[in-house]
Amino acid sequence: MANEEDDPIIQEIDVFLARSLLEKLYLFQYPIRPASMTYDDVTHLSAKIKPKQQKVELEMAIDTLNPNYCRSKGEQIALNVDGTCTDETSTYSSKLMDKQTFCSSQAASNVSRYAAAVYKKGELHLTPLHGILQLRPSFTYLDKADAKHREREAANEGGDSSQDEAEDDVKQITVRFSRPETEQARQRRVQSYEFLQKRQAEEHWVHLHYYGLKDSRSEHERQYLFSQGHGLAENTELIKSPSEYLMMLMPPSIDEENDKPMAPSNVLSMAQLRTLPLADQIKILMKNVKVMPFANLMSLLGSGTDSTAVLRCVQQVALLVQGNWVVKSDVLYPKDTSSPYSGVPAEVLCRGRDFVMWKFTQDRWVVRKEVAAVTKLCPEDVKDFLEHMSVARINKGWEFMLPYDEDFVKKHPDIVQRQQMLWMGIQAKLEKVYNLLKEHLAPKKQEAQSAHPLLVSGEQRVNMAKAKVKQNYGQLETELQRQKAELKSNNTTAKTDVPSIRIKEEPVDAEEPMDTSAFGGLNNGLVNGLHGAEGCAEPVNGHLPGGCGDRVVQELKAFVSSTFRKQFVLTLSELKRLFNLHLASLPPGHTLFSGISDKMLQDMVLDTGCKQILVPFPPQTAASPDELKVYALWEAGDTYDQHRQVLLEIFSKNYRVRRNVIQSQLSQECGEDLNKQEVDRVLK
Repeated sequence: MANEEDDPIIQEIDVFLARSLLEKLYLFQYPIRPASMTYDDVTHLSAKIKPKQQKVELEMAIDTLNPNYCRSKGEQIALNVDGTCTDETSTYSSKLMDKQTFCSSQAASNVSRYAAAVYKKGELHLTPLHGILQLRPSFTYLDKADAKHREREAANEGGDSSQDEAEDDVKQITVRFSRPETEQARQRRVQSYEFLQKRQAEEHWVHLHYYGLKDSRSEHERQYLFSQGHGLAENTELIKSPSEYLMMLMPPSIDEENDKPMAPSNVLSMAQLRTLPLADQIKILMKNVKVMPFANLMSLLGSGTDSTAVLRCVQQVALLVQGNWVVKSDVLYPKDTSSPYSGVPAEVLCRGRDFVMWKFTQDRWVVRKEVAAVTKLCPEDVKDFLEHMSVARINKGWEFMLPYDEDFVKKHPDIVQRQQMLWMGIQAKLEKVYNLLKEHLAPKKQEAQSAHPLLVSGEQRVNMAKAKVKQNYGQLETELQRQKAELKSNNTTAKTDVPSIRIKEEPVDAEEPMDTSAFGGLNNGLVNGLHGAEGCAEPVNGHLPGGCGDRVVQELKAFVSSTFRKQFVLTLSELKRLFNLHLASLPPGHTLFSGISDKMLQDMVLDTGCKQILVPFPPQTAASPDELKVYALWEAGDTYDQHRQVLLEIFSKNYRVRRNVIQSQLSQECGEDLNKQEVDRVLK
């Protein structure tokens, strides 16, 4: 007790478990770098990996202009490796050792105890590591130099002999047939070192593309280090109930388990289901039901279940489609599985099913032929996708099986917003994979979502229209009488107070009263296509009420400034994508959720010291208007401001320029000769 009093608790930090990069996150341990090498974006030339062996090779550049670099030794090594002639197979094309290869080895066989941690805003997010790899220099170029030396010696020795001596005599050849291999001999051969080395050499290298620290793709991937939906409630994976702790401390004996009646492997009773953790319960239910409203899910989980925890767990295994939850494709088609109909791998099936789910976010109806034409999958697989979440209607297509859950959308606008961000990312991936056309992306015009589709005759429609007109006419008549009474009272007051002023009264048409419902048809609660949070003030005509505008401007300016400090040139399309990612990482109720229009975003870019670069793209380009708007940071306060401005002026005259033209123009405008690495940094 005395020790605890001397060491009080200063702060409690919430810990979350992120699962998005569960089997994809590796830790690379670089060696202590020499003075002539820096591990930055420019030095990473190429990378490749053997996934099964967890083996990586990185090729990194060496700064040959560094004063610590020995140029004579670099030239000698290049001469020993490649010889005097240089061709495409040469290791060092510049006749100088200007790069170094690093090979990896596993630092630990069991990495289950290690995780990568990110601390942000009083929260600690942990992602388990899939592997820890130590990078060490590779000296295979020395083996190549030895091979070259032996070839030269063999050529010198063979040159002295005459052609007659070089001719081989005819020799008798004895042919032998090997005996059948026994099982024991085969096992010894399989376990031998030579066989294992051969198997490892047979695995093909997978070439990788390196993205720097400030690249937008790197920022996008870093978002996966945070637990999805961490702002909703505490992470229940790290919290156990008393009964679960008791089960872990005192598991049931083997005799008790044997006494239980046997059930089929694919059948799980509700009693057995409720003994599992909440995340596993939701995963099993969604995997079996596939499409479910949130209210039905809560009823199956039993009374007393925290709805906030359920919301956080269901987002890990399902996606929101028309207010209902649909199980994710990777839950139905795990990795290393294939289609029972066509044998297509799980990755292709997941893309096709995601396309069907995305189509249902755009419309209630989907045509099977259209899905098959885009995904190029067999009809059985496409039908399997559609049967998961829709019902076939004769001569119409496939209709989503559940009605639009408007209650859930109104109660949880933050969840809806976050899911829309996820669907935007899925749509971007589908556009690249399937090369979707505009008719695929544009949602079809449809009436308001209804709970049940109804067939209404023409006479019924006329009667409904008449009843609606009578109802509206009564309301308008009452409103008109009220306005006339107010107008009379105002005129009487004005004549009493200011008798010398005559107010001209305009005639009021009694048959066509003015609609005085303020913005009744304009304000539909949508801002940039997203539902605003309940209770937040809506922007009217681009202006924010109260003091909310100053806070929004400050937050938006901070985002734009930090973004252009990391990436000096951005298109409007890329800037909007980064802004949507930024919104997804913000907590619910943040001021930026009040609605930011495209014009406000562009004005803020110009106010933060950026300029629009009018790049003359070719007229036949397929880029969207947002991709043709290019903005650049004009002054960053570093040593490359003048070079960057000259480079932007060059690209404002032509969208494609040769490197030697850029280098000569930079040298001419800046009055100094730039080497290759300095030009690379400016272009980067």
